Amino acid sequence: MEYRFLGGSGLKVSALSLGTGTFGGSNEFFKAWGGSDVKEATRMVDMAHEAGINLLDTADIYSDGLSEEIVGETVRGRRGKFLISTKATFRLGSGPNDVGSSRYHLLASCEASLRRLKTDYIDIYHLHGFDAQTPLEETLSTLDTLVTSGKVRYIACSNFSGWHLMKSLALAERYGWTRYVAHQVYYSLVGREYEWELMPLGLDQKVGALVWSPLGWGRLTGKIRRGQPLPEQSRLPVTSALGPPVVDEYLYTVVDALDEVAAETGRTIPQVALNWLLQRPTVSSIIIGARNEEQLRQNLGATGWNLTAEQVARLDEASRTTLTYPYWHQRQFERNPFPVSQA
Repeated sequence: MEYRFLGGSGLKVSALSLGTGTFGGSNEFFKAWGGSDVKEATRMVDMAHEAGINLLDTADIYSDGLSEEIVGETVRGRRGKFLISTKATFRLGSGPNDVGSSRYHLLASCEASLRRLKTDYIDIYHLHGFDAQTPLEETLSTLDTLVTSGKVRYIACSNFSGWHLMKSLALAERYGWTRYVAHQVYYSLVGREYEWELMPLGLDQKVGALVWSPLGWGRLTGKIRRGQPLPEQSRLPVTSALGPPVVDEYLYTVVDALDEVAAETGRTIPQVALNWLLQRPTVSSIIIGARNEEQLRQNLGATGWNLTAEQVARLDEASRTTLTYPYWHQRQFERNPFPVSQA
């Protein structure tokens, strides 16, 4: 397993990390992802550890806290062998202060996550989304307090816009607070908007990408093809309304290109799609989830080899999309040190 620095920090994370949104399955949404109990989850964590994965990713809202509880059980007695990433901000509870990035909610959420995880520190603590109603100074000073208290080691954000992240970094620098070292983002061969603004920002500010849903919300498994019905075991019918939209013909074009490269390399379509991501700038780690042990075993095969430059170029071309303004205009400026992707 390859290990990479998490953004501009000194922390090394495995190029693949294990997402645990499939642990628990306490409601219909997360049940569509998976429903691993402690026994199965422990076997998958064991497999990940044997493959060299050192980062487990969860969130307080995953199965209403059950995912965190299961993660805590799987690392019992071996906490030091893993880095644990979890998140707060989204609603967990019915009260008026059970949502957001206020000091009240973040402190309460962190304490609750520590209890569920059965640990006294969190390695990477994410804001799951941007709270526009809480002053950034309140949020960032609270995160800094969690770091200086020893309850959190590093902070990160998730699903921010470019200006959300840049303003946060500027305020942290102004007041000497702990800064975000990573941004957990959606990025895949059928979702390349990350390249337009957030990737150049990450390069400039040394913010590493932790990639969620690298297989395009389950679309790049090789089971979704032109003229075929959705597979029986697919989360798309349940979760597609909340996921990224993808035009069918565009998806089929990308899958056709993946088919060609998979045949040339002797790899599966998911392995090729993951390997393409591993070669992109700013990517510190790709979060792979798995409904079962076989899916995890397949995804682990994305490392230890590399696509050729020509194969990468073909996949780039197949997944190219029309840029929105101002990115198509910025692409014309030849002196731009961080040119916008051709996606």
